[in-house]
Amino acid sequence: MATSRIEEYKAAADRRRTRFAYLTGFFGLILITFSYYFYQVFFEANIETKGRSTYVTVRPGYTSRQVLDSIEASGVVVDRLSLRFVARVMKYDQLVKPGRYELKNGYTNRQLIGDLRTGRNRLPLRLTFQSLRLRQDLARRLGEAIDAPAAKFDSLLSSPAYTKSLGFDTLSILTMFVPNTYDLAWNTSAENLMQRMKKEHEKFWTPARDTKRKALGLSRSEVSVLASIVEAEQQQHADERPRVAGVYLNRLKRGMKLQADPTVVFANQDFTIKRVLNKHLVKDSPYNTYKYGGLPPGPINLPSIASIDAVLNPEEHSYLYFCAKEDFSGYHAFARNEQEHLVNARRYQAALSRAGIMK
Repeated sequence: MATSRIEEYKAAADRRRTRFAYLTGFFGLILITFSYYFYQVFFEANIETKGRSTYVTVRPGYTSRQVLDSIEASGVVVDRLSLRFVARVMKYDQLVKPGRYELKNGYTNRQLIGDLRTGRNRLPLRLTFQSLRLRQDLARRLGEAIDAPAAKFDSLLSSPAYTKSLGFDTLSILTMFVPNTYDLAWNTSAENLMQRMKKEHEKFWTPARDTKRKALGLSRSEVSVLASIVEAEQQQHADERPRVAGVYLNRLKRGMKLQADPTVVFANQDFTIKRVLNKHLVKDSPYNTYKYGGLPPGPINLPSIASIDAVLNPEEHSYLYFCAKEDFSGYHAFARNEQEHLVNARRYQAALSRAGIMK
């Protein structure tokens, strides 16, 4: 009997050891699996950009979910579930830092969420504006840049007292904005941005540029206004802009009206006009250079630096007229007198009619 009990105890002990070994192996396997998964989700690359620069912009007030949605929408995340898992483990929802971040190729989830939580490697706000015509367009673009209400900028730009404090009026204020790319701090306010643009404007007008515009008898704003017309006349071929600028400067010197079609389009506030007709020329507006002499009171767009420099470095010639070439190449036919111009204009008008462009 004793021997039998001992054998039973031994068998039971063997069974316990076997179960323990199985359990140990099972939980060990789970631990190894979890450790491997943990290593994968935290330390293996999960961002694959395929050679293209990719960024995510985190606006003030964004939630972690909005940020992760934006990142996933960029199409560079290999495993979306693992990214959200790491974001949850690292408690990203408790510390969302506004900023512009590059989604770097080869980034791990831990590196990416770490950047987003701390603001590390945050890029500055980038403001770029070009091809804008109206004050409202500029206000909207500035508001988008720093996540401020466009109405705030519109209020500043249309305030006589505020624009005067910057050295402009409510129409010439747009000439303060020199189209370029500017890096801004994330805490930039609307007023700070306006002051920054004023400083950039002063920086742009170097002594060399000031010397050239004084020789032309123009103010800084007048140069920009004329440049806006030159750019509107010649949008395709920048190499022709100095010649176009020379025509308008010749007309100004002689006291002739500029008679620039783009100003008529602006005066009518109808940017779908393809062909300026007599009905457009009767518009009573200071921007209608067929009706009023001299330069308009403000720019008709935000001219590029290339166009401003074209006005400051005009081609010297005796041309007083020009019109588009009938070959629709984007270049112009220039004339020294009205008779030559009429010949060129008839050719172009005939080409327009053949093409069916009546308005």
